[in-house]
Amino acid sequence: MSKTERGIALVTGASSGIGLVTAQALRRDGYRVFGTSRKPMPDTADGITMLICDVINDASVQSVVDEVLSRAGRIDLLVNNAGIGLLGGAEESTTSQAKAVFDVNVFGIIRMTNAVLPVMRRQRRGRIVNLSSILGLIPAPYNALYASTKHAIEGYSESLDHEVRTQGIRIVLVEPGVTRTSFEENITRPDRPLVVYDTVRADAEKLMREIVAKGDAPEVVAKAVVRAASAASPKYCRKSCRTGPLHAPLPARVLRRQEPSEIQQASRMSFRRRIAGAAGSPQKRKVI
Repeated sequence: MSKTERGIALVTGASSGIGLVTAQALRRDGYRVFGTSRKPMPDTADGITMLICDVINDASVQSVVDEVLSRAGRIDLLVNNAGIGLLGGAEESTTSQAKAVFDVNVFGIIRMTNAVLPVMRRQRRGRIVNLSSILGLIPAPYNALYASTKHAIEGYSESLDHEVRTQGIRIVLVEPGVTRTSFEENITRPDRPLVVYDTVRADAEKLMREIVAKGDAPEVVAKAVVRAASAASPKYCRKSCRTGPLHAPLPARVLRRQEPSEIQQASRMSFRRRIAGAAGSPQKRKVI
C-alpha cells in the first residue's frame, strides 16, 4: 500500500492521552483510523472514527471488531493502548483489585488480539502493536502489580510473535518511558491502604508526579508506534539505552522493541533508588 493507503487501524483507549495522539499520528501517516473509548464520543475533526469498546467485556470487544469490519472490510493494524495504572505497596491491593488491573492491562490485550487474529489470518497480513512500559523491563517499588501486568505483556507478545509470523502477522512491543499524560486519569490507588506504607507511598506519588511532569510528550510515543506499525521487517532492536543493553540479544528477527525516550533510563533508576531509600532499603542492596 502507498502512504495514502496504509490500511485500516484500530486503536484502543483513544479518547485522550497517548491513544488519541497515536490515532492522530496514524491518520496523518495515511491510515483510516478507528479509535475506541468506554463511553460514547463524537468522531474527531481530523477524521478518526470513535467507537465504544470496553476491553474487559468479550461481547464488547467482538462487537467493535465486527463494526470495523462492516465499515472498512479489514483490519491491518491493531494498537493495544487501553490500560490503567496502580501505585501502592503490593500488599495494599486486594486480589480483586489485582485481578481488575490484570483484566484491563493483560486480558484486555488478549481479548482484542484474539478477536483480530482470525481477520488478519484471512488477510495473510496484519500488525499488532502492544503498549508495554519501561516498567515491563525495569520494575520499581510501589509499582509491583502494574509492572507485573507489563511483564506479562512482554512475554505474551514475544511468544505470540513466533506463533503467528508465518501467517503474515507480526506482534510488536512499544515500551514508553514516563510520559506527560494526566496523572489523575491514569492512576489507581490501593483499595486496602496500610498505615505502614502511608509515608513512603505519599513520597512515591509525589516523585511520580514530578517525573511525569518532565516526561516524554505523548507525540514521542506516537512516533514510535507509527515506526513500529510501518517497519517492513520487525526485529529485535535496542533503541534507547545509551549506557548498555537492557536485554541480552535475542535471536535475529524476533521482534522490534521501540522505546521512545533515549534519555530517561537514568531518571527511572534514580526513581527506584530514591523510593527504595525512603523505604529503608540498604544502600548496597541492588533493587531489581
